Amino acid sequence: MQEHYVELVVKLSSHHSLFSDFLADTLPVGFEEIDDGFIIRSEDELDTIVWGLEQLAEALQKALGQEIELECTQTKLKNSDWVKEYQKSIQPLQIDKFYIHPTWDEPSKDLINIVIDPALAFGTGHHPTTASSLKAIAKYVKQNDRVLDVGCGSGILGVGALKLGAIVDACDTDIVSVENSEQNAKLNEVEFENLWEGSCSLCKSSYNIVVANIVADVLTFIANDLKSVLKDDGILVLSGILDKYETKVLSFYKDFKIQEKITQDEWVTLILKKG
Repeated sequence: MQEHYVELVVKLSSHHSLFSDFLADTLPVGFEEIDDGFIIRSEDELDTIVWGLEQLAEALQKALGQEIELECTQTKLKNSDWVKEYQKSIQPLQIDKFYIHPTWDEPSKDLINIVIDPALAFGTGHHPTTASSLKAIAKYVKQNDRVLDVGCGSGILGVGALKLGAIVDACDTDIVSVENSEQNAKLNEVEFENLWEGSCSLCKSSYNIVVANIVADVLTFIANDLKSVLKDDGILVLSGILDKYETKVLSFYKDFKIQEKITQDEWVTLILKKG
Protein backbone atom coordinates (compact mmCIF):
# COMPACT_ATOMS: atom_id res chain seq x y z
CA MET A 1 0.00 0.00 0.00
CA GLN A 2 1.28 3.45 -0.89
CA GLU A 3 1.90 5.95 1.88
CA HIS A 4 -0.48 8.55 0.42
CA TYR A 5 -3.61 8.74 -1.70
CA VAL A 6 -5.23 11.59 -3.65
CA GLU A 7 -8.60 13.05 -2.72
CA LEU A 8 -10.33 15.06 -5.44
CA VAL A 9 -13.25 17.27 -4.39
CA VAL A 10 -15.46 18.30 -7.31
CA LYS A 11 -18.00 21.09 -6.85
CA LEU A 12 -20.68 21.85 -9.43
CA SER A 13 -23.32 24.52 -9.92
CA SER A 14 -25.71 22.32 -11.95
CA HIS A 15 -26.29 19.10 -13.99
CA HIS A 16 -25.08 16.87 -11.16
CA SER A 17 -26.57 13.71 -12.75
CA LEU A 18 -24.73 14.11 -16.06
CA PHE A 19 -21.38 14.45 -14.30
CA SER A 20 -22.26 11.45 -12.09
CA ASP A 21 -22.87 9.34 -15.20
CA PHE A 22 -19.53 10.47 -16.66
CA LEU A 23 -17.66 9.46 -13.50
CA ALA A 24 -19.48 6.11 -13.26
CA ASP A 25 -18.42 5.30 -16.84
CA THR A 26 -14.85 6.61 -16.46
CA LEU A 27 -13.55 5.85 -12.98
CA PRO A 28 -12.06 2.47 -12.04
CA VAL A 29 -12.90 3.28 -8.38
CA GLY A 30 -16.03 4.33 -6.54
CA PHE A 31 -16.84 7.92 -5.66
CA GLU A 32 -18.86 9.74 -3.04
CA GLU A 33 -21.77 11.98 -4.00
CA ILE A 34 -22.20 15.15 -1.91
CA ASP A 35 -24.84 17.90 -2.15
CA ASP A 36 -22.90 20.08 -4.57
CA GLY A 37 -20.60 17.57 -6.27
CA PHE A 38 -18.40 14.54 -5.65
CA ILE A 39 -15.40 13.25 -3.72
CA ILE A 40 -13.06 10.85 -5.54
CA ARG A 41 -10.26 8.98 -3.80
CA SER A 42 -7.47 7.13 -5.57
CA GLU A 43 -3.86 6.07 -5.05
CA ASP A 44 -3.15 7.48 -8.54
CA GLU A 45 -3.11 11.14 -9.61
CA LEU A 46 -6.46 12.29 -10.94
CA ASP A 47 -5.33 14.97 -13.40
CA THR A 48 -6.86 13.07 -16.33
CA ILE A 49 -10.24 12.92 -14.57
CA VAL A 50 -10.05 16.67 -13.87
CA TRP A 51 -9.34 17.29 -17.55
CA GLY A 52 -12.29 15.09 -18.55
CA LEU A 53 -14.63 16.94 -16.16
CA GLU A 54 -13.48 20.29 -17.57
CA GLN A 55 -14.06 19.08 -21.14
CA LEU A 56 -17.55 17.83 -20.22
CA ALA A 57 -18.42 21.14 -18.55
CA GLU A 58 -17.24 23.05 -21.62
CA ALA A 59 -19.20 20.81 -24.00
CA LEU A 60 -22.39 21.11 -21.93
CA GLN A 61 -22.08 24.88 -21.74
CA LYS A 62 -21.86 25.08 -25.54
CA ALA A 63 -24.70 22.59 -26.09
CA LEU A 64 -27.07 24.05 -23.49
CA GLY A 65 -26.10 27.71 -23.62
CA GLN A 66 -25.79 27.72 -19.84
CA GLU A 67 -22.87 28.57 -17.58
CA ILE A 68 -21.69 25.64 -15.44
CA GLU A 69 -19.35 26.42 -12.56
CA LEU A 70 -16.83 23.63 -11.91
CA GLU A 71 -14.24 23.58 -9.15
CA CYS A 72 -11.75 20.70 -8.70
CA THR A 73 -9.42 20.49 -5.69
CA GLN A 74 -6.86 17.68 -5.25
CA THR A 75 -5.31 16.92 -1.86
CA LYS A 76 -2.73 14.30 -0.88
CA LEU A 77 -3.66 12.41 2.30
CA LYS A 78 -2.18 9.59 4.36
CA ASN A 79 -3.30 6.18 3.18
CA SER A 80 -3.89 4.89 6.69
CA ASP A 81 -7.15 6.88 6.69
CA TRP A 82 -8.39 5.51 3.35
CA VAL A 83 -10.64 2.67 4.54
CA LYS A 84 -12.27 4.65 7.34
CA GLU A 85 -12.97 7.63 5.09
CA TYR A 86 -14.34 5.43 2.30
CA GLN A 87 -16.64 3.48 4.60
CA LYS A 88 -17.96 6.69 6.18
CA SER A 89 -18.80 8.00 2.69
CA ILE A 90 -21.17 5.12 1.82
CA GLN A 91 -24.45 5.68 3.59
CA PRO A 92 -27.39 3.22 3.82
CA LEU A 93 -30.45 4.21 1.83
CA GLN A 94 -34.16 3.44 2.12
CA ILE A 95 -36.13 3.21 -1.12
CA ASP A 96 -39.76 2.28 -0.53
CA LYS A 97 -39.74 -1.12 1.23
CA PHE A 98 -36.04 -1.72 0.46
CA TYR A 99 -33.05 -0.86 2.66
CA ILE A 100 -29.78 -0.75 0.70
CA HIS A 101 -26.64 -0.92 2.80
CA PRO A 102 -22.94 -1.81 2.41
CA THR A 103 -21.53 -4.98 3.92
CA TRP A 104 -20.14 -3.19 6.99
CA ASP A 105 -23.47 -1.64 8.07
CA GLU A 106 -26.22 -3.27 10.11
CA PRO A 107 -29.33 -4.48 8.24
CA SER A 108 -32.78 -3.06 8.90
CA LYS A 109 -35.12 -4.99 11.18
CA ASP A 110 -38.26 -3.73 9.42
CA LEU A 111 -37.41 -3.39 5.71
CA ILE A 112 -36.24 -5.72 2.93
CA ASN A 113 -32.45 -5.59 3.04
CA ILE A 114 -30.28 -5.41 -0.07
CA VAL A 115 -26.56 -5.68 0.61
CA ILE A 116 -24.39 -4.02 -2.02
CA ASP A 117 -20.60 -3.94 -1.82
CA PRO A 118 -19.70 -0.57 -3.40
CA ALA A 119 -16.29 -1.90 -4.38
CA LEU A 120 -18.08 -4.26 -6.77
CA ALA A 121 -21.23 -2.42 -7.72
CA PHE A 122 -22.07 -0.01 -10.51
CA GLY A 123 -25.49 0.64 -8.97
CA THR A 124 -25.98 1.31 -5.27
CA GLY A 125 -29.44 2.86 -5.41
CA HIS A 126 -28.27 6.45 -5.06
CA HIS A 127 -28.74 7.40 -8.72
CA PRO A 128 -32.30 8.61 -9.53
CA THR A 129 -32.80 6.00 -12.27
CA THR A 130 -31.87 3.11 -9.97
CA ALA A 131 -34.01 4.50 -7.15
CA SER A 132 -37.02 4.95 -9.45
CA SER A 133 -36.63 1.46 -10.87
CA LEU A 134 -36.55 0.02 -7.35
CA LYS A 135 -39.74 1.91 -6.52
CA ALA A 136 -41.40 0.35 -9.57
CA ILE A 137 -40.18 -3.12 -8.56
CA ALA A 138 -41.49 -2.62 -5.01
CA LYS A 139 -44.92 -1.70 -6.37
CA TYR A 140 -45.41 -4.10 -9.28
CA VAL A 141 -43.41 -7.30 -8.63
CA LYS A 142 -45.36 -10.09 -6.93
CA GLN A 143 -44.49 -13.52 -5.55
CA ASN A 144 -43.61 -15.99 -8.35
CA ASP A 145 -43.62 -13.34 -11.10
CA ARG A 146 -41.09 -13.99 -13.84
CA VAL A 147 -38.86 -10.91 -14.10
CA LEU A 148 -36.13 -9.96 -16.57
CA ASP A 149 -33.49 -7.33 -15.71
CA VAL A 150 -31.92 -6.03 -18.93
CA GLY A 151 -28.59 -4.25 -18.44
CA CYS A 152 -28.32 -5.56 -14.89
CA GLY A 153 -25.14 -3.65 -13.85
CA SER A 154 -24.62 -4.39 -10.16
CA GLY A 155 -27.69 -6.65 -10.06
CA ILE A 156 -29.45 -4.46 -7.50
CA LEU A 157 -32.78 -4.43 -9.37
CA GLY A 158 -32.81 -8.18 -9.92
CA VAL A 159 -31.83 -8.79 -6.30
CA GLY A 160 -34.72 -6.57 -5.20
CA ALA A 161 -37.15 -8.61 -7.31
CA LEU A 162 -35.70 -11.88 -5.97
CA LYS A 163 -36.20 -10.65 -2.40
CA LEU A 164 -39.89 -10.16 -3.25
CA GLY A 165 -40.17 -13.82 -4.27
CA ALA A 166 -39.90 -13.41 -8.03
CA ILE A 167 -38.09 -15.73 -10.44
CA VAL A 168 -35.47 -13.52 -12.08
CA ASP A 169 -33.31 -13.69 -15.19
CA ALA A 170 -30.74 -10.97 -15.89
CA CYS A 171 -28.36 -10.03 -18.68
CA ASP A 172 -25.79 -7.40 -19.56
CA THR A 173 -23.51 -6.92 -22.54
CA ASP A 174 -20.60 -6.23 -20.14
CA ILE A 175 -19.08 -9.35 -18.56
CA VAL A 176 -17.88 -7.32 -15.53
CA SER A 177 -21.51 -6.36 -14.81
CA VAL A 178 -22.58 -9.99 -15.07
CA GLU A 179 -19.87 -10.99 -12.59
CA ASN A 180 -20.85 -8.15 -10.22
CA SER A 181 -24.50 -9.20 -10.37
CA GLU A 182 -23.57 -12.78 -9.51
CA GLN A 183 -21.39 -11.67 -6.58
CA ASN A 184 -24.04 -9.32 -5.20
CA ALA A 185 -26.68 -12.05 -5.49
CA LYS A 186 -24.45 -14.30 -3.35
CA LEU A 187 -24.01 -11.48 -0.81
CA ASN A 188 -27.80 -11.37 -0.52
CA GLU A 189 -28.19 -15.16 -0.44
CA VAL A 190 -30.41 -15.19 -3.54
CA GLU A 191 -29.81 -16.65 -6.99
CA PHE A 192 -30.75 -15.63 -10.51
CA GLU A 193 -32.39 -18.42 -12.46
CA ASN A 194 -30.44 -17.39 -15.58
CA LEU A 195 -27.69 -14.78 -15.83
CA TRP A 196 -25.77 -14.19 -19.03
CA GLU A 197 -23.49 -11.88 -20.98
CA GLY A 198 -25.38 -10.61 -24.00
CA SER A 199 -28.68 -9.07 -24.98
CA CYS A 200 -32.28 -9.93 -24.14
CA SER A 201 -32.63 -11.35 -27.65
CA LEU A 202 -31.10 -14.54 -26.19
CA CYS A 203 -34.11 -15.04 -23.87
CA LYS A 204 -35.98 -18.34 -24.03
CA SER A 205 -38.78 -17.33 -21.65
CA SER A 206 -41.53 -14.72 -21.44
CA TYR A 207 -41.91 -12.45 -18.44
CA ASN A 208 -44.52 -10.73 -16.31
CA ILE A 209 -42.19 -7.77 -15.80
CA VAL A 210 -39.23 -6.58 -17.86
CA VAL A 211 -36.98 -3.89 -16.38
CA ALA A 212 -34.46 -2.00 -18.51
CA ASN A 213 -32.48 0.76 -16.78
CA ILE A 214 -30.14 1.72 -19.60
CA VAL A 215 -30.13 4.94 -21.70
CA ALA A 216 -32.73 6.39 -24.04
CA ASP A 217 -31.02 5.48 -27.32
CA VAL A 218 -30.55 1.84 -26.33
CA LEU A 219 -34.19 1.62 -25.23
CA THR A 220 -35.20 2.63 -28.75
CA PHE A 221 -32.79 0.16 -30.40
CA ILE A 222 -34.00 -2.84 -28.37
CA ALA A 223 -37.71 -1.94 -28.26
CA ASN A 224 -38.78 -4.95 -30.34
CA ASP A 225 -36.64 -7.33 -28.28
CA LEU A 226 -38.15 -6.06 -25.02
CA LYS A 227 -41.69 -6.37 -26.38
CA SER A 228 -41.08 -9.88 -27.71
CA VAL A 229 -40.20 -11.33 -24.28
CA LEU A 230 -43.04 -9.63 -22.39
CA LYS A 231 -46.25 -11.54 -21.66
CA ASP A 232 -49.46 -10.06 -23.09
CA ASP A 233 -50.53 -8.62 -19.74
CA GLY A 234 -46.96 -7.85 -18.67
CA ILE A 235 -45.42 -4.62 -17.43
CA LEU A 236 -42.43 -2.88 -18.97
CA VAL A 237 -40.26 -0.64 -16.75
CA LEU A 238 -38.04 1.68 -18.80
CA SER A 239 -35.50 3.84 -16.98
CA GLY A 240 -32.32 5.81 -17.62
CA ILE A 241 -34.28 8.37 -19.66
CA LEU A 242 -33.47 12.06 -19.52
CA ASP A 243 -36.76 13.97 -19.58
CA LYS A 244 -35.90 15.63 -22.90
CA TYR A 245 -35.80 12.18 -24.56
CA GLU A 246 -39.08 10.87 -23.11
CA THR A 247 -41.12 11.60 -26.25
CA LYS A 248 -38.50 9.97 -28.46
CA VAL A 249 -38.52 6.78 -26.38
CA LEU A 250 -42.32 6.62 -26.25
CA SER A 251 -42.50 6.87 -30.05
CA PHE A 252 -41.01 3.34 -30.17
CA TYR A 253 -43.64 2.02 -27.72
CA LYS A 254 -46.84 3.37 -29.31
CA ASP A 255 -48.63 0.06 -28.72
CA PHE A 256 -48.22 0.58 -24.95
CA LYS A 257 -50.02 2.86 -22.50
CA ILE A 258 -48.34 4.72 -19.66
CA GLN A 259 -49.35 3.00 -16.40
CA GLU A 260 -47.24 5.32 -14.29
CA LYS A 261 -44.41 7.80 -14.62
CA ILE A 262 -41.80 8.32 -11.88
CA THR A 263 -39.69 11.47 -12.17
CA GLN A 264 -36.68 12.57 -10.15
CA ASP A 265 -34.50 15.55 -11.06
CA GLU A 266 -34.13 15.42 -14.86
CA TRP A 267 -34.73 11.64 -15.09
CA VAL A 268 -37.90 9.76 -16.05
CA THR A 269 -38.88 6.13 -15.41
CA LEU A 270 -41.82 4.86 -17.47
CA ILE A 271 -44.07 1.97 -16.42
CA LEU A 272 -45.84 0.74 -19.56
CA LYS A 273 -48.53 -1.81 -20.31
CA LYS A 274 -49.91 -2.99 -23.63
CA GLY A 275 -52.84 -0.80 -24.65
